[in-house]
Amino acid sequence: MCGSDAGLRAADGWRCADCGWRVGDAPDHDLPMPTVEVVYYLRFAERIKVGTSRHPRRRVSAIWHDELLGFERGGRALEQRRHREFATLREGGEWFRDTPELRAHIDAFTGGVPPWQAYARWVAEALAG
Repeated sequence: MCGSDAGLRAADGWRCADCGWRVGDAPDHDLPMPTVEVVYYLRFAERIKVGTSRHPRRRVSAIWHDELLGFERGGRALEQRRHREFATLREGGEWFRDTPELRAHIDAFTGGVPPWQAYARWVAEALAG
């Protein structure tokens, strides 16, 4: 479903190692794709933008950045909670200083999983559910 070529053998056949979708299955194109809201963390120079989107591919591509650090599953309420949590690091708007504290937060929820791989898994779960 996500386009990865990495697979794992499961009890019900082969599954994508990235998104968990069963190989050979296809989503019903007559149904709308599920919406998965994310809080994204983008680094540009010495700052990190903490924002939210229902369409992360479109949103991330529209913002000038050096690196996509991670996605956290959640919407506006989670984004606002993160803004309050890191308020002392705010540099303006949704931009925050790139500090070890903020990086530790990002590392804790990503667990080393690349952002787009995590997003693919969440979309696959939403489709399967």
